[in-house]
Amino acid sequence: MFISNAYAQAAPAGGAESMLGSMGQMLPLVLMFVVLYFIMIRPQMKRQKEHKAMLEALAKGDEVVTSGGMIGRVSKLGETFVHVEVANGVELQVQRSAVVQVLPKGTYGK
Repeated sequence: MFISNAYAQAAPAGGAESMLGSMGQMLPLVLMFVVLYFIMIRPQMKRQKEHKAMLEALAKGDEVVTSGGMIGRVSKLGETFVHVEVANGVELQVQRSAVVQVLPKGTYGK
């Protein structure tokens, strides 16, 4: 009298409806990955490619800035290390990857 009758629902028809339901649940995840790729991953890969090209084009006499903020002129180049002259007779040996920027000629004056 006080309790209503409970009836079982019919099982959903398998196939197309369940396939669309699962794709609808995956769509936001796929969309988030695509946005993440274009906003974060792709620009970072582009920056790494540009940095690698800059390091390969490094030559003796280039004026550079290191990751520590030191400005100097490249005096010797090695496979993994670069010698940067920061003052007359003062050379620092830094890793090639520590060179952050190549300055235009004439920027660093002694």
